[in-house]
Amino acid sequence: MSEIEHNLATEPRIPRGGTLKKTVVMVGMMGAGKTAVGRALAARLSAQFLDSDAEIEIAANMTVPEIFTRDGERFFRRKETQIIRRLLRDESCVLSTGGGAFMSAQNRSMISKNGVSVWLNADLDVLWNRVRHKTTRPLLRTDNPKATLGEIYKERVPIYGLADVSVVSDGNASIEEMVDRVLVALANRPDVLEQD
Repeated sequence: MSEIEHNLATEPRIPRGGTLKKTVVMVGMMGAGKTAVGRALAARLSAQFLDSDAEIEIAANMTVPEIFTRDGERFFRRKETQIIRRLLRDESCVLSTGGGAFMSAQNRSMISKNGVSVWLNADLDVLWNRVRHKTTRPLLRTDNPKATLGEIYKERVPIYGLADVSVVSDGNASIEEMVDRVLVALANRPDVLEQD
């Protein structure tokens, strides 16, 4: 067997698409690409894409930063859990969640019962490069946002490690390549994705 034949035989086959049987819930840090990759994954699977933060904003008629300022993070997290519960009851879709959503044991339990969690695992440098110029991140409104991001990262990564599936988001792959990685990771989950 030639080296090319060997590589073709051992590389995982990328599913072209399929039908979702469970909701795929994108989890991970701010800047990991949950929304961009989730939207592209939904398009590839001809499924609906939803974003829990966007749904909270619609329900509250306020932006996430406005909710944090007016009502605080604890209030926001309660609303987030309510929205995720509602969205998981609906038809299977691709759901992007806020970076802190997976920290809640209640949310993790609901996601595990009704869907599959996919952690977009990006390192701190990749995340900082993606979020450093954004002003829409309420948790980074500190005197030293890079240090704050590092503290959040250190606290959250062990919990993200509890996700059903982990996909490396190295900062080099295109969005479509990231979708390929997610589909390869889900290829072993016939309970989630029925392949075409």
